[in-house]
Amino acid sequence: MKKLLLSIAMLVSITLMRAQNVITNPFFDQTDYIGAFNTNDWTAGWANWDPQNTVYGEATVTKTGEITASETWTANNVYLLDGWVYVKDGATLTIEPGTVIRGDYNTKGSLIIERGAKLNAVGTSSQPIIFTSGEDAGNRDYGDWGGIILCGKATINVTGGDAEIEGGVGSHYGGGISPDDNDNSGSLKFVRIEFPGVPFLPDKEINGLTFGGVGRGTEIDYVQVSYSGDDAYEWFGGTVNCKHLVTYRTWDDDYDTDYGYSGMIQYAVALRDPAIADPGSGSNGFESDNNGSGTDDAPYTQAVFSNFSMFGPKVTQATATSPDYKRAMHLRRNTKLKVYNSIFAGYKDGLMIDGTSAETNATNDELKMYNCIIAGVSGSYFTLASGSSWDIRSWYFDSSRHNDTLVNNSDLMISGAFNLSAPNFLPQTGSPALGQSFWASVNQNNSPDFQAIIMPNPVKDNAIFNIELNQNSRLNISVYNNLGELVQVVANENLPEGNHAFGFNAASLPSGLYFARISANQSCQVWKIVVE
Repeated sequence: MKKLLLSIAMLVSITLMRAQNVITNPFFDQTDYIGAFNTNDWTAGWANWDPQNTVYGEATVTKTGEITASETWTANNVYLLDGWVYVKDGATLTIEPGTVIRGDYNTKGSLIIERGAKLNAVGTSSQPIIFTSGEDAGNRDYGDWGGIILCGKATINVTGGDAEIEGGVGSHYGGGISPDDNDNSGSLKFVRIEFPGVPFLPDKEINGLTFGGVGRGTEIDYVQVSYSGDDAYEWFGGTVNCKHLVTYRTWDDDYDTDYGYSGMIQYAVALRDPAIADPGSGSNGFESDNNGSGTDDAPYTQAVFSNFSMFGPKVTQATATSPDYKRAMHLRRNTKLKVYNSIFAGYKDGLMIDGTSAETNATNDELKMYNCIIAGVSGSYFTLASGSSWDIRSWYFDSSRHNDTLVNNSDLMISGAFNLSAPNFLPQTGSPALGQSFWASVNQNNSPDFQAIIMPNPVKDNAIFNIELNQNSRLNISVYNNLGELVQVVANENLPEGNHAFGFNAASLPSGLYFARISANQSCQVWKIVVE
């Protein structure tokens, strides 16, 4: 009986978690643009594009060993992490805005927040909290210290629900047989993590910021990882949600998801150094596995990513780069990652869906890419495992997905994105990143709430929107210009199930690219319209 009740409880937990993990979750801002930026540079004021030469104060307080009772680190001190510093179960480490924490080079100082402990590091835009190298300005490098590891009690897809975190520090993560997906490991906000990432042993690296079974009660917002000697961010299972993430000059992968990570992330940017990549595994923008063996262990890695701007090492297709660069995305080992409204520019190769299980997930629309652009690829836009004949190109370009490719990075009209010393990620007027997005939900039988077609397209004077509603719905059809400005409401009314037609008068509109946002109940589609 106990085993039966436990199985039911775990099934309910997984079902609830999956129900929350959708693009229409209120966690997501429903933007009218793709990529991480429109006219607001949310990196301004707190991110740092020259940490190599930033002068920080000398350490005044050295921290070692275990923190077993709650304590506060204050901005009037500079702290040195000497070796692995553990915040133990029941203790909360609070760090004031503006505090600097330096990691010792010789001992590879690291901060490990164990299960049941909390890290509350909440800075401000003008006073970020800074974790950085203990070395002097001009002498800092990848992997000068370990990094930050958060361990929580949320669900992971490891047998028994418990595992030792990567990095050799000995701490465990995951909630075992009774996980808590709402577990709270604290808050990180306006935090910079500079020169972390240590390959302690092969396949036992400490990343810039590691999440092990971290729950959605944890707040992660406005975090920059720079010059990481391994991955910038890696999620091992868990349900934590994140916003406003930055990676800068990462050595290995920028965003890595494993072991059933099922959280949501919106607004993230990556900027790569053409000369630096991992000579071991090779460097990707995204790397995603269900687990190390690609089994069917549940819950699947099914994180939802939206509004990512990934700028790889190639400013142009001719840019010389490290030979160890791989792809914008390597999706493999049975992952069910979901990617929306994102830009991938300047990589050697674009998208690799690797292996039969990942291909099957994509065919079943469990691995998703919607309203994404891949640009400026010098090699292959799409690749598969050796011997596969799956038609990845047709999958990516299926009209329902609204994906696109561009030959050149310049076609994105984001002219300063590859500037390593002073990047400008804001799209210019007319950029294909502006005035479009995709927000969709499906009903229980995986059929959208409506089907739509626009004829003719391109439009000279008039067109017709033909809409078939699968149920009684509140239908809205709104047309926007390429700046995201509303130019016409075609329909906004309650309608019965069935076929409906609406006229669109484009005679007074200037020639150019427009976007129609069609929504009914919780479903939404965005269509490109060309007015001639």
